[in-house]
Amino acid sequence: MWGKRGAKVAAKGSLIQLTKILFFETMTIPVVTIVGRPNVGKSSLLNCLAKRRISIVEPTSGVTRDRVSTDIQHKGCLFELIDTGGMGVKDADGLTDEIEAQIEIALHQADLVLFVADIREGITPLDTMVAEKLRRLRKKVILIANKVDTPKLEYHVPDFHSLGFGDPLPISALEGYGRSELLDTIVSLLPAPSPEAVSPEPLLKLAIVGKRNAGKSTLINTLAKEDRVIVSDVPGTTRDSVDVRFEIRGKPYLAIDTAGLRKKRQVKDSIEFYSMARAQRSIRRADVVLFLIDATLKVSEVDKKLGDYIVSEYKPCIIVINKWDLVSGVETEKFNDYIYQCLPGLSFAPISFISARNNVHVMEMLGLASELYDQSRVRVTTSELNQALEEALTLHRPTRTKAKSPKIYYTTQVSVAPPTFVLFVNDPKLFDSDYERYLSNQLRNKLPFSEVPLKFHFRARTKSALNPV
Repeated sequence: MWGKRGAKVAAKGSLIQLTKILFFETMTIPVVTIVGRPNVGKSSLLNCLAKRRISIVEPTSGVTRDRVSTDIQHKGCLFELIDTGGMGVKDADGLTDEIEAQIEIALHQADLVLFVADIREGITPLDTMVAEKLRRLRKKVILIANKVDTPKLEYHVPDFHSLGFGDPLPISALEGYGRSELLDTIVSLLPAPSPEAVSPEPLLKLAIVGKRNAGKSTLINTLAKEDRVIVSDVPGTTRDSVDVRFEIRGKPYLAIDTAGLRKKRQVKDSIEFYSMARAQRSIRRADVVLFLIDATLKVSEVDKKLGDYIVSEYKPCIIVINKWDLVSGVETEKFNDYIYQCLPGLSFAPISFISARNNVHVMEMLGLASELYDQSRVRVTTSELNQALEEALTLHRPTRTKAKSPKIYYTTQVSVAPPTFVLFVNDPKLFDSDYERYLSNQLRNKLPFSEVPLKFHFRARTKSALNPV
């Protein structure tokens, strides 16, 4: 059994046994790691180089805890850029050892290190500590003097020579100043890409979502076969959305760990607000959503709201019942009924019972995710589609109003992921959401996308133009 829920990762000394860590990467691309003391602008720099908001940027020290990464492409060179927590930070939730362990892993993976300092504050004792650590590692290092937001601040750039990493590169991560020069320098120092740098299969993106302490980070670490994100019994440990690439049986995946959601009235600060926004963005990015439910707790209001958001985005979804090893005396069929009763909008979604901590049925869940990915990309012929539609209409036609009788002339599939259909009708206003749900269920039963959401557009056509189905 588990003992404490979400047991903490091992302390720094035992965690960094790099010979025992297996890195399952989709592509063997160079790794560039950003390090520095707290509040020097590391997260801003990652966002600047990526040209989009990935890491949370806040004046509060210790906001970044896990390794937050993204792929950057510049002048034909692809590399992974990793943001890390502040070195020397004292975490308010007692996660200092875990944060430092994540920094250690990122440094040992790195082909190149971006050492960020704050030109406004000058060299601090923590900067000197970081510099000494990097010298011991013998990695290639680019020293960056960040926050050069006005030209006069460039006069202070030579002050950072004493850190021992050559000419500092002046940057303003917030303004974008120096971005191109930094990217050029990075590319010039990286090793040539290996022959395996092109993945033979498309990357299947999995968003792992759920309320706090449902086991999302534990599942990520189980899939990646390394302590990729911090696991703790402290609620809200994960704040950013963390991308983790891994490969199983030759198939590449991207798992997106997200911040745990909770009731809106409990969102205390901007850090949690942005964490929630990133969780929703992760759902939008995903090919398949793994919606984690804690088997030991009742389905909550947060779970229902999250389920509604997944439905609204038309995302293939697996309802993952985690910590099933802690439940006894409950039949899976009865639990299925309970889940679908609480989450009726996801009645099409399959349910998977797992223990992320013990790696029980995790591979079966992953295989199911691949099946849903394939289903969401099925395209059927117009004749198959209209045959299924005719059978559905034979069983149940839309309700007639006093003024007009609803008619469907024909339908065609216009897109995939999700499978999307245009139905040509006499009046779109005559077709309500209940009948749309009925058609979705019928088409799922008759066509090869039985477990994914379907999207409909009702479009008006004149009666004389077409014969109704």
